Amino acid sequence: MKQNFNAIIDSETPVLVDFHADWCGPCKMLAPILKQVKDELGDAIKIVKIDVDKNQAAAAKFNVRGVPTLLLFKNGQQQWRQSGVLQKDAIIAAINAHN
Repeated sequence: MKQNFNAIIDSETPVLVDFHADWCGPCKMLAPILKQVKDELGDAIKIVKIDVDKNQAAAAKFNVRGVPTLLLFKNGQQQWRQSGVLQKDAIIAAINAHN
C-alpha cells in the first residue's frame, strides 16, 4: 500500500485523498459530493479513498485525527487539507487554487 500510495500522490495530476471510515455518517454524505467533483473535473483530478480502519499507518502518517479528512497532493507534496464535509464548489475551488 505505501509504495503504491506514494506512486499515486507523486503525480502531475492533483490527487484528492479522502480518509474515511465505513461507520462515519459524514463520510457517507461526502461520497456523492466527491462523485460530483470527479464528474465535473474529469481527468483533471484523481480521487483516492482510504479507509482509516484498514490503513491506520497511512492515517497516522498524515496525522488524520477525524474523518472525513481530505488531503490534496500534487507532485507528492501536500497542497491542502480539510476535515469535515464540504460542498462540491468549495472542494473544486480548493483544487483550482492549488493547481
